Formats: sequence, structure tokens, C-alpha cells
Amino acid sequence: MSATRSALTLVPTPIGNLDDITLRAVKVLREVDAVIAEDTRVTGRLLQHLGVAKPLVSFNNVNEHRAVDRLIMRLRDGERFALVSDAGTPAISDPGFLLVRAAVAAGVSVECLPGATAFVPALVNSGLPCERFTFEGFLPMKKGRRTRLEELAQEPRTVVLYESPHRLVRTLAELAEAFGEDRQASVSRELSKLHEETVRGCLRELHAHFTEHEPRGEFVVVVKGHDH
Repeated sequence: MSATRSALTLVPTPIGNLDDITLRAVKVLREVDAVIAEDTRVTGRLLQHLGVAKPLVSFNNVNEHRAVDRLIMRLRDGERFALVSDAGTPAISDPGFLLVRAAVAAGVSVECLPGATAFVPALVNSGLPCERFTFEGFLPMKKGRRTRLEELAQEPRTVVLYESPHRLVRTLAELAEAFGEDRQASVSRELSKLHEETVRGCLRELHAHFTEHEPRGEFVVVVKGHDH
């Protein structure tokens, strides 16, 4: 039986440990005509590791607006593609949404395989309530950042954010100011990798920890919701 029934299949890729690829994902990658990749070098290494040889099509934040129409034409002509990002599930804080939206509008069949994504293990591992949560991805860089933080400070659900190492300390300071220094939180980094780490505590403690210990890797920040 074919591993994919759709013209466009979103394939989650490992966020660190290459063993996290699913058997179904490998089957899809072997069956499609080409793989649409955020960074063809990163995906090329993964395919080489899996023993899969497929043409790679570049699709990233720089060229995605220009590439969508051409890819939709190829899909409508009968080609089958797998869409991947460098790590995790495509379109979750990564390129992919524009192509999925255009494919749906064009009547092209789309499916997304279950698989790796960073925020779910970070949320579950935080020890904070995870039956209801809001995923924010990356906070606005400048415009609207303070307003968004003030809104999130009143959010009753657990808040989940992505952050880069060079902005983490600043973001923890801003969270402590907006949410209150004693708000409980958790910071996870390098999930599924050799140096995976989760640090838990109040925002004041987390800010102090990462001020003292230089942040390395990619981070997921989980903050307890507001108790109204």
C-alpha cells in the first residue's frame, strides 16, 4: 500500500535525533517525485542518511512567494511532492503555510504526517498544565512586541514560545517584567539532542540562570498561565 495518498505531503523531520524519523515518513520520501526543502543542504544530508535519492526544490522565506505558483502548476500536472523544513513539522514557525494554502485553494490534495515538533515535548516536560495552552511561536521582533507581552500576561492558558539563543536573556527579562518575576516557567533547549536540557523555576530564577550560563541551541519557553 502506498504510504501517501496525496499530491502534497508535509513530512516532519527530526529536530535533533535522526532516529525520530517515522517509518511512514521514510516511505513517503522514497515515493514522491521531489522533496521541497527549506535548506537543500540540510535536507540533502538527511536523505543521504536515510539512503533516499530525490530531486530537491528550494522553498524558504526568501523565495516562497515566487515559488508557490510554479509548484502548484507542477502539482496540478500530476507530480507528487513531500514538503519538509530543516527540523520539525513544516509550517510551524517555518516555511510551508503559503504553499499549503495555495494547494488547498487549487484543489490539490494535501496531508500532513504526524511527527517531530519541538513545542510538544517541551510543554509536556515543563510540569506546567498542558491540557489547554496557547502556542505563540516567535514573539514580534519590534512592532507590537510590548503589547503582545501585556496581552499574554493575562492569558489563563499555559503560554509556549520559541526563542533563539542570542535573544533568550532579553526575552526572559521582558517576560518577568510583564508577567511578574514569580511566574513559574520552564526553558528547554536542544530537545532530543546530546545536550538536551530543561530548566524550571520562576522567571526571575530562569533569567538569572541564563545570564550566568550562556544560552546555546534553540529554545522553547513555557510559562504558566495567569491565575485570575
